[in-house]
Amino acid sequence: MLGSEKILGLDIGASTVKIAEFQASKGHGLKLTNFNYADLGIDPEHEENRNALIVSTVRNVLREKNIRGSRVVFSVSGQSVFTRFVKLPPVDESKVGQIIQYEAQQNVPFPIDEVIWDYQLIGSNTQGELEVVLLAIKSDIIEELKDAVEAAGLRTDTVDVAPMALYNSVRYNYGDLEGCTVVVDIGARTTNLLFIEKNKVFSRAIPIAGNAITQSIATEFNIPFLDAEQLKRLKGFVALGGAYEEPPDEQQARVSKIIRNVMTRLHAEVARSINFYRSQQGGGAPTRLLLSGGSSVIPYTDRFFNEKIQVPVEYFNPFRNVEIDPHISREELARCAHFFGEVVGLGLRRLQECPLEVNLIPRSIRSRRALEQKRPYFIAAAVALLLAPLCGWLYSSRVAKQKQQELDTIRTQVEQMSMLREKVRREEDRINEVQTKADQIVALVEKRSFWTALIDDVTQRLEPNLWITSFEPQKSGGTTTGAGTSAPTTGRGRRGGAPPPTTEGGGGTAPANAITEILINGRGIASLDPGQDVKLVQTFAERLGESKFFQKGAVKVETVKTEPELTFTLRARLLNEISL
Repeated sequence: MLGSEKILGLDIGASTVKIAEFQASKGHGLKLTNFNYADLGIDPEHEENRNALIVSTVRNVLREKNIRGSRVVFSVSGQSVFTRFVKLPPVDESKVGQIIQYEAQQNVPFPIDEVIWDYQLIGSNTQGELEVVLLAIKSDIIEELKDAVEAAGLRTDTVDVAPMALYNSVRYNYGDLEGCTVVVDIGARTTNLLFIEKNKVFSRAIPIAGNAITQSIATEFNIPFLDAEQLKRLKGFVALGGAYEEPPDEQQARVSKIIRNVMTRLHAEVARSINFYRSQQGGGAPTRLLLSGGSSVIPYTDRFFNEKIQVPVEYFNPFRNVEIDPHISREELARCAHFFGEVVGLGLRRLQECPLEVNLIPRSIRSRRALEQKRPYFIAAAVALLLAPLCGWLYSSRVAKQKQQELDTIRTQVEQMSMLREKVRREEDRINEVQTKADQIVALVEKRSFWTALIDDVTQRLEPNLWITSFEPQKSGGTTTGAGTSAPTTGRGRRGGAPPPTTEGGGGTAPANAITEILINGRGIASLDPGQDVKLVQTFAERLGESKFFQKGAVKVETVKTEPELTFTLRARLLNEISL
C-alpha cells in the first residue's frame, strides 16, 4: 500500500460510532491522521430508526472533522455474529476447506444459505488438531448495515468482527505477551472477553455491559433510559467493597451501589469464562487484565477487577505503537482512546497481514466486485461490436478500390463501376459539406478569440505609467461600431492624425461593413516634462506598429494632451479587416 493512501476504519457499536483515518508511516507502521466519534443516542427499547441514525451520525462525524475517503473497513459487533471455536482432526491441507464447510453447516444455527460466514485457522494443539474459529452473521443484518454505511457516502472494502479487530490491535501494540492476557472490552450491550496466550486466542461475549447499568439506574430512579445514561456519566462510579465512607451525595451513593451490583454480576460471568477457558480450551491462568470499551472508564472499574481477579489490571492503549499526526490533540485523543481499540485493528487490515483476517463481506458486494472484474470484458465486447461496422466499411472500401483498378481492363463491368463512382461522388459531396461547416466553425472560433488576443497584445506593449481607457473599432469610412471617434485634438505636445484607410496588399477600398481600424484611447501619469510624455506615447505607438495585428507603420498618434492630465488617442490600422 502506498504511504499516502488513506485508510478508513469504522466501528459501529451499540451506542457509539467511531471512525479514524490512517495511513502508513515512514517506518511501515500505522499513523493516525484524523479521528472522530459520536453517540447514537438510542434507547435500547426503541431502535426502530437505528439504521437512519447510523447514516446521519456517520455523515456528521465525517463532516465535522473533514474526513475524506470512500473505501472503508468497518466492523460488526460481536453480539451480532455467531462465533464458535472448533477443533478439526489432522487432515491433508487439500481437505481442510471441505471439513470446515461441513463444520459450518453443523455448527451455525441458521440455514447456511441465509448467512455470511468465514473462518480462520488459528493453529494446532499438541495433539495435532487444527484449531479454527468460525464466524457467521445473518445476511439481512449485514446487508442492512452495509446499506447504512454506503448511504453515508462510504464504499465497503472489508467487513471485520469487532473482537477479532480488537485482538489484532492488541497484538500490534503489545507484541507477544508473556502468559495469559485477558482483555475485558466493556461496551454498551455486551462485554467481549479475549483470551490471548502465545498463539492461542479465545473470545466470549457476555450480555452484561453499560446498558445493563443504565437500565438498572432507570428502574431504580424511575426515569427514562437516556436520562439514566446521563446520570451514570455524571455521578457514576463503582462502589468500593467493605467499609468505606459513602459520598455525601445520596443520589451518587445509590448510583455507585447499583453499578457495583451490575459489575459483580459481570465479574461472576468473567470468572466462569476463565474457568471454561482453562478447562475446555487448555489455557493457563490469567497473568494480566486489560480493560477496554466505552463503559470501562467508570471510576474504580480497574480497582474492582484487581480486587476480584487478583491480577494486575491496566487500561488497554490502542495507540501505544501508532504514530500520531502532530495536528491531532493529544488531550482529545486521551478522552476516547479506551474505545478505539477495534478501530485501530480495522486500520491494520489494509496496512499489513494480521493474525486474524476474517471478512464477512455481503453477497451484494461480492456480486458488485465480480461485475467490476468482468467490466473490462464487457468494454472489449462493446468495442468489438462498434468496430464491426467499421471493419465492414473498410472491407467495402477495399473492394471498391479493386473494382476501380479493374475498370481500365474489364470493360464489361463499366456500368457497375459507374454506379460505384456515383456513390463515391455522393460521399465526397458529404465530406465537402462537412468540411465547409467545419471551416465556418473554425472561423467563428478564431473571431471569438481575436479580440482577447488583440487586447492582450496591446496591453503587453504598454509603456510604464500608461493605461488604456477604451478601444473603438472603426468601420470603413471612419465610422465607429460603438461610441464613434473623436475629432483630432491637440494637447501640449504634438498634433497627429491618421491617414485615410487603405487595404493591405490590394490598395482597394475595404467593404463598407468591415472594421479596418482601432481607435485606442488612453491615459497616463503626467510628468514635469511634456515633451517626455509625448515621446512616451510615440514609443507606445511604435511598439504597436510591430504587432502582428496591425499594419507596419500604420499606428498613428492622433492626440496627446498633457494638461491637466496625460491623455492620448492612437489610430491603428488592422492588418486584415474584419467583416461584420
